[in-house]
Amino acid sequence: MNPLPSLLIAFRSLKIHKLRSFLTVLGIVIGITSVIIVFSAGEGLKGLLLSQIESWGSNFLEVEVKTPSTSKTSMSNATSMMMGVNITTLTQADAEAIKRYANIGNVYSAIIGQAMVIRGQEAAMKQLWGVSASFIDIDTSEVAEGRFFTDEEDKNISKVAVIGQTIKENYFAGQDPLGQYLKIGKNNYKVIGVLEDKGAVMYMDMDDVIYLPLTTLQKLVMGVDHVMFIMGNLKNQQLAQATADDLTQIMRERHDITDPNKDDFAVTTMEEMMQIWGTIFDAVTLLLMAIVAVSLIVGGVGIMNIMFVSITERTAEIGLRKAVGARPQSILAQFLWEAVALTSIGGVLGIVLGVLFSWLIALGAQSQGWDWPFVVKPIALAIAVGVSVAIGLIFGLYPAQKAAKKDPIEALRFEH
Repeated sequence: MNPLPSLLIAFRSLKIHKLRSFLTVLGIVIGITSVIIVFSAGEGLKGLLLSQIESWGSNFLEVEVKTPSTSKTSMSNATSMMMGVNITTLTQADAEAIKRYANIGNVYSAIIGQAMVIRGQEAAMKQLWGVSASFIDIDTSEVAEGRFFTDEEDKNISKVAVIGQTIKENYFAGQDPLGQYLKIGKNNYKVIGVLEDKGAVMYMDMDDVIYLPLTTLQKLVMGVDHVMFIMGNLKNQQLAQATADDLTQIMRERHDITDPNKDDFAVTTMEEMMQIWGTIFDAVTLLLMAIVAVSLIVGGVGIMNIMFVSITERTAEIGLRKAVGARPQSILAQFLWEAVALTSIGGVLGIVLGVLFSWLIALGAQSQGWDWPFVVKPIALAIAVGVSVAIGLIFGLYPAQKAAKKDPIEALRFEH
């Protein structure tokens, strides 16, 4: 059967009822636009995060604290940490043991805290990183002015600080910060260095951070002996997983752990970290897609209602066509083509708007200095087209069948 006549009739009907057709299409447009934006924004966000992880380098390994009896990637571990569970078993001695492992080149230990930072009229709570002196040899950070603190200054609990560019702008606008002092907590700290602009890493402004010697932050500010994580660089990246496995055993021996479920630490390679975050973002994208699917279903129900209204209004037309010899298949095709045409138009408009908005989102993110790629995968376009056509077929089939089954005599009588 040639579909062209049915298609022409369908478009003629849509043209006659412009407002009704527009309102019907609008629901599909919104749904398909949302599909494209969710896919694109998800990939852009994923690309941003993974590029930031890659900026640290791929030949690193991290040992961090973990809540016992939980998986390092589990929600329970993350929740317990956010709720303030404090694991104090990871120490600088563990870092020294890790450093002695054959495939580890160097390590630094770190702990993160907060304190009130004051200079003149400027006062605010700022994030403090206590790191060992080897931080500057391992991390991608570079010193722009002055110098980083030494291992000797760390051991002597020296009151020195290295600041980020945002700290410099806020506390030393138009001045040379080197040799000047910041009051952090109860003590004054001499600024000996300023790091180069680093930007945001995982949504945290790394230029709005003050770096103190590890022991200084532990003893003078936080009053603790433990660290939160240890970073080590690998001599041979090909042995990353084997190194992680060996260090896991070394840490269990050091912490007297015989049951792996009781681990109070986690050893993670950069490759594994990227896989974990990639999986998380894929899961989030699927969740958002499920939410978007609701709007598409609502749009489909709208199409079904409009088709029923259209059939009721055009009962006489259906009866006349049947009276002059139109077969039920022709009537079915006509109304089915109307539904598919509505959703296809909505799908095309939704794709155009979705791509446009996705591009604007990426452009806006890039204007803020974020490495946010503009990505619209072919699979997203294919899904959008497929979903729009499927909605037309699924939600248009039943009304079309009802139209095709109408008795011509009854349909003609309906007009009077």
